[in-house]
Amino acid sequence: MTATHEARSGPRPGVVEILRAVAATVGDREAVVHGRTRRTYAEVVANVDAFARYLVSRGAGCEEACTDTGAFDTNQKRLALYLHNGLEFAEALYGAMAARAAPFNVNYRYTATELVAIFDDAAPAVIVYHSMFAATLIDVLPELPHRPVLVQVPDHSDYPLLPGAVWFGDALTTAPTAQLPEPSGEDLVLVYTGGTTGRPKGVMWRNHDLWIAACGGADYPADITAAQMGRLADEVPGPKFLASAPFMHGAGLWFLMRVLAQGGTVVIPDAVTRFDEAQACALIEHERINCVLLVAEAFANPMARHLTENKYDLDCVTFVGLGGGITTMETKSALMAAMPNAELVDSAGSSETGGILRATAQPGDVATSGTFALSPRACVISADRSRFAEAGSGEHGWLGARGPLPVGYLHDPAKTATTFIEVAGERIALTGDRAMLLDGGGLRLLGRDSVTINSGGEKIFAEEVERAVRRHPRVRDVIVVGRPHPRWGEQVVAVVVLDAPVAHSELVEAMSDQIARYKRPKIFIEVGAIPRSPAGKPDYRWAKSFVENLVEV
Repeated sequence: MTATHEARSGPRPGVVEILRAVAATVGDREAVVHGRTRRTYAEVVANVDAFARYLVSRGAGCEEACTDTGAFDTNQKRLALYLHNGLEFAEALYGAMAARAAPFNVNYRYTATELVAIFDDAAPAVIVYHSMFAATLIDVLPELPHRPVLVQVPDHSDYPLLPGAVWFGDALTTAPTAQLPEPSGEDLVLVYTGGTTGRPKGVMWRNHDLWIAACGGADYPADITAAQMGRLADEVPGPKFLASAPFMHGAGLWFLMRVLAQGGTVVIPDAVTRFDEAQACALIEHERINCVLLVAEAFANPMARHLTENKYDLDCVTFVGLGGGITTMETKSALMAAMPNAELVDSAGSSETGGILRATAQPGDVATSGTFALSPRACVISADRSRFAEAGSGEHGWLGARGPLPVGYLHDPAKTATTFIEVAGERIALTGDRAMLLDGGGLRLLGRDSVTINSGGEKIFAEEVERAVRRHPRVRDVIVVGRPHPRWGEQVVAVVVLDAPVAHSELVEAMSDQIARYKRPKIFIEVGAIPRSPAGKPDYRWAKSFVENLVEV
């Protein structure tokens, strides 16, 4: 079956052009599966174009996109994806790009106050949202200077349609016939950072650069055309992918785009508000899924625990991707034992870089944690940000990435200048992580500088301590922060979730061969759960406040 538009050949194809080219060659292949709904590539592209026509009819399209790098703005209208994972997320994402609007992700756990701040920055012309978020939007909309077009997606909440809004399905069926603009690889996709350590920022990616840096485009020749990508999808079917990570998080979004560019199938679990390890394992077995993405310990640990207690036939899995934080060797080993044919790939990066580090364990290998191979795009910058660090020097530098890179941050040239710097005449993006180059070309990831603890003049990386605390088998979850101390400046405190009672001295003993004495937590605080984002990232601001209010110096 032929896609609605012919794919335009060119040196920098956009991701919409690639999707259309794939649909032109494998139109009857399943693209997205969610519950009982199974949608083919031809059906997805038809809905993408229908939604794009609706956007154009509402004045949200753009004939010729232009980005002003000096003002860090664009004349593209913006479209907010305020959605859980679902078919509509994919169709609205690509529909926006087909209309040459700039889509952006929205953290669906934000309060009304946080949403107002995001929307004040992004100024969305359109908000596509699930019904369960309508009640929050009621409080947000009066605070916006201009009322956006509202497109509501039904869900189990059965919340009624907001005044002036249109159902997503009606937007597809009532859109007038119209000529769509020709998309370009230069058009923007905005990726808002999680804001776990500061105000969320809109990272301005040209969509072709994003495809190369984060969505698998680097695996193909630099001059490959959309039509050639379509033919490859026909010759070598893409993966069958379990979409357990939220699409509103960078890694989940990028895998969605990667799989659809390869002609693969995206399988979305029914549970979209949380990670359900039992449902995920059953879905992998039933659908014979071969590609799984897990968000570090937040997803991988409960799945590994579930797999040690329950039997599934998961020999279909050939790839397990891990990212978004640390994953212990014990968790990795348990996953590999349950999925004996899987290559396990631990990756690291940021919204500003895409994945730039990989640590690969083949079936039968012994998994490691925290150490990565140095990829062509990854580098380490000296602590003073003036030069490239040398391997084996022991220097705690900054993890950086070479191009392709984003334009910068929307409306924030000052922050852009501190994140995207020039080193030896080359533009480099800093991730905010500290890293050290090892002899032989490897790299040791130390942790986020923003959550580094300074105790007695020594820098202690919270994630390194968390990795050591997790070595004890009774530790289900942990977050490490510093609390004020009159002598040392800060003291290391571990907030832990335990499966069963255990003496704190035993926790310390379990990490004695992992980290130096001064890095080990002086206090352990037991809690029932640690707040995490839908993407599994721990809330360090919560932990800092919790520890300082609970423990007296």
